[in-house]
Amino acid sequence: MNVDIQTVESKKQLKQFVKMPLRFFADNPYWVPPLLMDELETLDSRRNPAFERAESRMFMAFRNHQPVGRIAAILSHAANEKYATRNLRFGWFDVIDDYAVAEALLAAAESWGRERGMTTITGPQGFSDMDAEGMLIEGFDLVPTIAQIYNPPFYPRFLERYGFEKEIDYLEFRAKIPTELPERLLNLAERLKQRSNLSVLECKSKRRLLEYAHPIFELLDETFAEIYGSVPTTKKQTDYYTKKYAMFLDPRLCKVVVNPENEVVGFMISMPSMSAAFQKARGRVLPFGWFHLLRGLRQRKVLDFYLAGVKQKYRGLGVDLMMVLAVAQNAMKMGFEIAESNVELETNTKIHAQWKFFEHYQARRRRIFRKRIA
Repeated sequence: MNVDIQTVESKKQLKQFVKMPLRFFADNPYWVPPLLMDELETLDSRRNPAFERAESRMFMAFRNHQPVGRIAAILSHAANEKYATRNLRFGWFDVIDDYAVAEALLAAAESWGRERGMTTITGPQGFSDMDAEGMLIEGFDLVPTIAQIYNPPFYPRFLERYGFEKEIDYLEFRAKIPTELPERLLNLAERLKQRSNLSVLECKSKRRLLEYAHPIFELLDETFAEIYGSVPTTKKQTDYYTKKYAMFLDPRLCKVVVNPENEVVGFMISMPSMSAAFQKARGRVLPFGWFHLLRGLRQRKVLDFYLAGVKQKYRGLGVDLMMVLAVAQNAMKMGFEIAESNVELETNTKIHAQWKFFEHYQARRRRIFRKRIA
């Protein structure tokens, strides 16, 4: 049967694009639906400041007038300027189990990229590192964090059949939070603090924590500068992401490290897992989604680690250990049992080493794929 490819041109079509996975994954126990209002905002060029340095073309696939797939082609001028490339990104890729649909969607994105002079295509990626990235290739029987996406095993097979190859992989870890920390680690952290003359702040309120939002994002840019695919964050984007994620933050689970001049030299952001709450909300805040989200913020079993960074001149001084132990102590008091990492590049062995202080295992692997298109 023929596959009809349509370009998203209207608000109505954008809503259809965003809602499409709800149909595909209705009975999948591992898929975590994003909040539809967030997805609409992210993909709206008038509302997402990332579009100041990027453009996108979204495609939907239909068969017999029924939706069977979608893809977003993203031209990040910021990334291409930084890396001196002519690369097209793709994301928001979802299809039914039919290679013909995937082929038609990928060909549409590829064609648009060639029209714009691009020579390669990579993905799944978003506009920035704050968007989900990487296609799941291991760990299909686990519920992901809300920061990442779930996909069935046939997705990577479709990409490889179309000609994509591995670009780079991300790893995700799951750890058991202990009931108490070894005295030697606590003593080591205290010695490191005294030796480095650094302080781990205990922000008593969310307002106090958010006062450090801009310094944290500035440090994030510095920390991620050498990380694959990262692009600098503008002030508008900092404000945008701060507003977007502020409601999920608990100051007890977020740490900021400062030097005697009160300069931020390290940060760590973690929060209660919202995956189960998002599943129950089914992507909607109203009329009853807010109830599940509030309950999710109060759950005390799974803790998700999202972002961390240490200023380059302070690396090797144990700043990361200070923050991990400070978060762990509060997590233990609050009753958390399990910790989940965000994506970590497979080559970033220094960040992997932080998990050695806890009983852990590699839970998932994600892949960025690459293909030449010209």
